[in-house]
Amino acid sequence: MSEGLGPEGGHSQPAPTITVQDLSDRPAHTPLDRITPVEQVSGVVEETSPSSTSSFELVDMEPAPPLYQPVQPHWFYCRRVDSKDVWLPFSREDSERLEQALSTAGEEEVVVAVEGERYDVRVRERQRYAVYWEQGPSEVRRCTWFYKGDKDTRYMPYPEEFSTNLEEAYMIAVTLDEWKRKLDFPSGETVILHNPKLIMQYQPITLQDEWVSSPSEQTRPRTVKRGVDNITAEIPDGEPETIDHLVFMVHGIGPACDIRFRSIIQCVNDFRSASLSLLGSHYRRGQEEGRVGRVEFLPVNWHSALHGDATGVDEDIQRITLPSISRLRHFTNDTLLDLFFYNSPTYCQTIVDTVASEVNKLHSLFKHRHPEFTGAVSVVGHSLGSLILFDLLTNQKTGSGEADRDEGRNRDPCPLTCDALEQALCRMGLQEHLATLQSVDLDLDSLAMCDETDLTELGIPLGPRKKILSFIRKRHFLQEGRQGTVLLAPGLQALPDPSEDSPSPTVSFGNQSSEASARRQQFLRAQSITSAVDYEYFDVGIGQVSINYPQLAFHPQTFFAFGSPIGMFLTVRGLKRIDPNYTFPTCKNFYNIYHPFDPVAYRIEPMIVSESDLEPMLIPHHKGRKRMHLELKESLTRMSTDLKNNVLGSFRTAWQSLVRMPVAALPPVEDGETTAERSLQETESNTYAHTQSVHEEVESPGSAEDKGRQVKVGMLNGGRRIDYVLQEAPIESFNEYLFAIQSHLCYWESEDTALLLLKEIYDKLGVAFEQPQQ
Repeated sequence: MSEGLGPEGGHSQPAPTITVQDLSDRPAHTPLDRITPVEQVSGVVEETSPSSTSSFELVDMEPAPPLYQPVQPHWFYCRRVDSKDVWLPFSREDSERLEQALSTAGEEEVVVAVEGERYDVRVRERQRYAVYWEQGPSEVRRCTWFYKGDKDTRYMPYPEEFSTNLEEAYMIAVTLDEWKRKLDFPSGETVILHNPKLIMQYQPITLQDEWVSSPSEQTRPRTVKRGVDNITAEIPDGEPETIDHLVFMVHGIGPACDIRFRSIIQCVNDFRSASLSLLGSHYRRGQEEGRVGRVEFLPVNWHSALHGDATGVDEDIQRITLPSISRLRHFTNDTLLDLFFYNSPTYCQTIVDTVASEVNKLHSLFKHRHPEFTGAVSVVGHSLGSLILFDLLTNQKTGSGEADRDEGRNRDPCPLTCDALEQALCRMGLQEHLATLQSVDLDLDSLAMCDETDLTELGIPLGPRKKILSFIRKRHFLQEGRQGTVLLAPGLQALPDPSEDSPSPTVSFGNQSSEASARRQQFLRAQSITSAVDYEYFDVGIGQVSINYPQLAFHPQTFFAFGSPIGMFLTVRGLKRIDPNYTFPTCKNFYNIYHPFDPVAYRIEPMIVSESDLEPMLIPHHKGRKRMHLELKESLTRMSTDLKNNVLGSFRTAWQSLVRMPVAALPPVEDGETTAERSLQETESNTYAHTQSVHEEVESPGSAEDKGRQVKVGMLNGGRRIDYVLQEAPIESFNEYLFAIQSHLCYWESEDTALLLLKEIYDKLGVAFEQPQQ
């Protein structure tokens, strides 16, 4: 488009003067550019050509001219895609709200919430602003006329002033029923109104040539359309106003979240669109009955805060980065280093604080914009984001939200350093036993010398007694570490170097100070089994960085982990087993969702139920069936089993015929029993037992799945299954290595994953799931 039709030719430009020429009497050979202007737009109504098709002699012979109908405007917004401006329509509901606001705005600015109230549009300013995340403003237009060139894939809207002038000329042409009119714009564009359905625009050329005689020879024309109903525009459906559930989604390493290197905002937008589509197809009856609204998904971005100017970490890393293979090193610094940052006390605190504060800020803003919202809130973490949420949720308090947040902000990162008895008991939640201990003149140091017998004699119950003893042991080991005895893995011990005066420790091997080493080894082994691990007070057993974990402003209903390395990190931290009775303090449901070829994903259930080999739960296809190649694989498995059983049956028949043959010597038999009968009975019993074992090993998929659902896998998900695996696509099954990276980034566009979330959310709301008919 030329300069006059671009975004810079917007509503702030003065209206151009348009020259209108009547082409109806022009000879066929007369060039358009040699015709002298006849009249202005304002004067067209006053006179008409006597030789035109609308002359008085022909009035009675022609039908009455069509009545002019004002064009219905539709509002569009501009989005930058691949260095190009793409204009996208608002939903009809949003467009009507914007049009109504414009008609009642007057001179004051009016703000209209659009797209599920995630954006605000300033009507007079014609700008669209994001509400929940940082994003530059985008231009908004009230569109009535559109154009499309030969190379364009969609119609583009004209600037509002240009459209207004086109509409005025169109109104005059319809009113007078005069067509074949040429409109010359000061910017050089030429528009010819051939008839109501054929309107073309011609671009100006910079060099005039004597061989060029008409606009059609100058350049290829553009098709011009009036009104959004006459173009192929995909107008989105409006979103339901009622919000049933709120979900915060935390991204993993790096700024890009999928294979197309899109941001967390774009990926969450796709996930939200998929959920809206699934609600319309799988919860149609609930929507018709008014029981189903929608689920709001909001992105949580922590990468920009870590790599921003506030930390300066990017500049520090850049100074030590080698100049070779610069693109690969930049990718490493911007993406893979996030894993190491999270294991650093300094930057781990930044990451955790950013995630918690961003979630709390979004939650507060959402409640402010939706005061009527009474639904629950869930959290989703992808990759490293799931580990961040796991560590946050394991360090939440179960009391009142505001009191917990205040305590979390003021809490010492290592509460084991309490110097007062009252403070220590308050940290353990045992302040009611303070008077009992003070009655016998016990302070913190004397309490450290008490054993279980002493505490029993004081009348302290079993539960508080175990807490106090655990606190004493941990405080003892912490003091040893501060005095120079470094806490190392079993078999290593740190002792002061006798050759130096300084108390700096050195590592020695062997049996030196074996009693202390044995105590430490026993303690570390005990700490590597939850819920014996105290997530709140001690970090040696699970390797959590000693930081201050902030408190969330709400209690999440469900925690969903996508492609999560939680199991691997817990194992590397030294956690061998998760206690079946362990639950998150404030979240009672947990789902570990992964793709079978995801190289970053790990399972959780084997850490809870290690004695049984449980297969993960297979996530159903959103169309209500297994993928064809998986069904084919199961059919081949059943076929091979049936073939094996037939072979065994044939072998049994052959063996029966053999045992009936006479033999020279046989072992003794019981009275009344023949040798053939005994051999036949033994063969039949063995064959039957083997066949039964084969049938037990190869159960039908449905029965195995039902059996898996009935298994109780700890309390981390309320006794229900935790690990859920997606079905790989047919093309992915040919070579799992080729699709490994894509498998880790597939969750944002996975309809199966979105449907699993919706089923978990609406099952708790008592809304039945409906499988649409195929």
